[in-house]
Amino acid sequence: MNRKLTTTAAARGDWFDREDAIAAGYSDNEIRTRLRAGRWVRLYRASYAELPGDHESWTEWKRAGWLHVRTAKAVYHRLGGRAVLSHQSAVVLHGIEVSDLDLTRVHLTRLSGLGRSSGSVCQHAPRPPVLGSVEVDGVQLTAGPRAVVEAIRQASYPIAVSVVDEALRKGVATAPHLAAALELFGYRTGIGTAIRAVQFADGRSESVGESRLRVLMADLGLPTPVLQAEIRDGDGHLVGRVDFLLAEWNVIVEFDGALKYAGKSARPLVEEKRREDRLRDLGYEVVRATWPDLTRPADFTRRIQSAIRRAAARRSPVAGSMTTGGFVGR
Repeated sequence: MNRKLTTTAAARGDWFDREDAIAAGYSDNEIRTRLRAGRWVRLYRASYAELPGDHESWTEWKRAGWLHVRTAKAVYHRLGGRAVLSHQSAVVLHGIEVSDLDLTRVHLTRLSGLGRSSGSVCQHAPRPPVLGSVEVDGVQLTAGPRAVVEAIRQASYPIAVSVVDEALRKGVATAPHLAAALELFGYRTGIGTAIRAVQFADGRSESVGESRLRVLMADLGLPTPVLQAEIRDGDGHLVGRVDFLLAEWNVIVEFDGALKYAGKSARPLVEEKRREDRLRDLGYEVVRATWPDLTRPADFTRRIQSAIRRAAARRSPVAGSMTTGGFVGR
């Protein structure tokens, strides 16, 4: 984009419309050419954004979230203050990673009148009324706790937990404020799932994957793990902070995102191997989980059971003295 359109798009929140492009010196033919070339992307009714140079390397989640933020801003602008962004659209703009939330439509709540929907936009009726909103990047959103509850009422339980976990971790909402937001929606559809997710949520989960794995472990009947446990040796020196610790069995569970060390030097992998060797020297067993494990609970259960047996077989009085009470939840 030329400097004039770049400035306009930045002021709008990283998007622009046809009138902006024309005013910056582009013709309709030039707009179509850039869309066909994949340099620009159409958002909503003659509204556009320029894709960054590294967009081809994005994950599906990142691309969906990036597009949704800019589409939501364009839709909000066209409605001229008659509604505020809400539900998952507000959640995304509050900075929460949405994982598998449905981002196919922009969600808003009208300040008055009836709701209405189209293929790409859902305008919710103000039930309950929007008594307060917050401004983010020049648009009005429902407040964080309400936005979270609005979104998770429409989601599956594992997805809902991951959204609430991140809202708590990032300070978008607190447990008391989420409880108050739940009361706003009474016995509305999906409120049962939302209540369960809020009750189970824990802001110490540091990623969507950790949240989803924590749900799986609970579904499998495993005891509640210690999250972000600090493992120390007999002299009190920190050996490592681990995602989950099943303390009664001396089993550690770590979640690895895909290709954690791809494209990097071997040093991080070597350091991680040394860390795990030290943990095993203290009597712990380490189970690494990845995204495919979330869809193969039977295999994951067998791996946990094997780790429990190994830890029990290797445990010695010395190791026991080191590990008993040797973890500290963050």
